[in-house]
Amino acid sequence: MIDAFFYGTLMHPKILQRVIGNDGSHLRICPAVLKDFTRHQIIVISRMAEVPHQGADYPAIVPYSLSRSLFDHDLDERKRSVRGSLISGLTDEDVRLLDVFEGDEYTREVVVAYPLGPLISLNNVPLVPTTVALQGLEPERSMKVQTYVWCKPISELRPDPWTFDDFVRQNAWKWVGVGSEGNADYVEVDRRRAMEGIIVRS
Repeated sequence: MIDAFFYGTLMHPKILQRVIGNDGSHLRICPAVLKDFTRHQIIVISRMAEVPHQGADYPAIVPYSLSRSLFDHDLDERKRSVRGSLISGLTDEDVRLLDVFEGDEYTREVVVAYPLGPLISLNNVPLVPTTVALQGLEPERSMKVQTYVWCKPISELRPDPWTFDDFVRQNAWKWVGVGSEGNADYVEVDRRRAMEGIIVRS
């Protein structure tokens, strides 16, 4: 079984279930934080759009040692920490499908995450809270987990932070809820699966 840290759209249990193709009843989840990383909006250049630089629905994370160049000042500990969810119990098949979903924009890497609460069944939480205080980050509360780190040029990222709360308010309706199966974003998920992770933006 594999433990992972998710920091973007996959923090939403229903999206995670959709991607792995099962109800996730074998998974446990808790809020967690990843230190010395930053989370960013991804620039999407569309030749058809009136606004040439749009933000993708999903974010990217990179080590702060790489993203420091995007900022005009040093970030404090809170701003160079990424809130997310820790998932325990992923199967090899779950991870294979997650690799396809994440595509060639990310590499799966081992990192150290800090749980901010007890692990509970994925089916018992509608959404993972993102406002837990950054306390109790002693070494004994750390876990080695896998996560997906941006591997494309830093120039394709905005310094603006991506937040899960904004995603839930503005874009989650395209991924969950009534009619989501016919939504273009779910079509994109299936396209990524069919292409075995090779992403071609139009």
